[in-house]
Amino acid sequence: MPATLAEIARQAGVSAPTVSKVLNGRAHVAPATRDKVEALLREHGYRRKRGAARPRPSGLLEIVFHELISMWATEIIRGVENVARQEGLTVVLSESSGREEMGLPWVDGVLTRDPAGVILVMSDLTAVQRELLVSRDVPFVVMDPAGYPADDVPSIGTTNWQGGYTATRHLLDLGHRRIAVIGGPESVLCSRARIDGYRAALETGGVDCDALVRHGTFQTEAGHRIARELLSAPAADRPTALFAGNDVTAMGIYQAARELGLRIPEDVSVVGFDDLPVSAWMGPPLTTVRQPLVDMAEAAARLVLDLGRGVQPGMRRVELATSLVVRGSTAEPPPGAQDA
Repeated sequence: MPATLAEIARQAGVSAPTVSKVLNGRAHVAPATRDKVEALLREHGYRRKRGAARPRPSGLLEIVFHELISMWATEIIRGVENVARQEGLTVVLSESSGREEMGLPWVDGVLTRDPAGVILVMSDLTAVQRELLVSRDVPFVVMDPAGYPADDVPSIGTTNWQGGYTATRHLLDLGHRRIAVIGGPESVLCSRARIDGYRAALETGGVDCDALVRHGTFQTEAGHRIARELLSAPAADRPTALFAGNDVTAMGIYQAARELGLRIPEDVSVVGFDDLPVSAWMGPPLTTVRQPLVDMAEAAARLVLDLGRGVQPGMRRVELATSLVVRGSTAEPPPGAQDA
């Protein structure tokens, strides 16, 4: 038989009510104490019984961003809000300050808030964190996971590889051969997939551009800095087109081109990724790969709420399609620049 709560309390050096608070995810337990009790509960096999969905008195739906600083995040919040409004829930936000994994204090806060569900955006959970959420029946979904999610972790993503391939194929079809890419962090799954799609398109076209692969941060500043480096090369070596890992990076590329006296698309073509609302208003309007951020966020919200109701998904990994939106930032390369 498993140890009683009183025995676990004795082993942890706390009172039985404290153990009960931890078991039920209640507040007012010191993090160090909670960690000790949680470890003992896991050791003795305590976890909430499965079955009918447990009511969530908090009425919260939580979104966790690794960085909450761009228009990209706004689109995701909008999608989750659409579903939350229909369900009578309130959306709360957390941020991991650029870390791909959330720290333990965040888990302690989640157990205290007891949300209807947690949507992690470009963030990952450790095995211990997953176990803590599972043991308290707090459903969670990862959207655009930073790394490969575990088999039992539901996730929502988009066809990043296909998007990278389509963007690069568009530039090749226009006649470009010196095509650079500025991705996001090398450790992030969606960035790697977009660059892999880029490489595949170049290989299919018989073009070798390994020297033109750059890893950025998905932020404007990195796009600007790296684009200045690439576009400052002599005309014979300068890329005639740049594929940006996201639209925010493309904004930095636009600024770098302006500073160097280069015209878009006459001197250099630019393709982004996301199709943020601002992309259509850039000068010139940005050709970009549309990933349906609002639709992805709505799908993640519905999935996590279904999990909370005990409905198991037909698929653990869902990918929504990307599509190319051609606007004014891409054209044929300058005369004489077609040959690599």
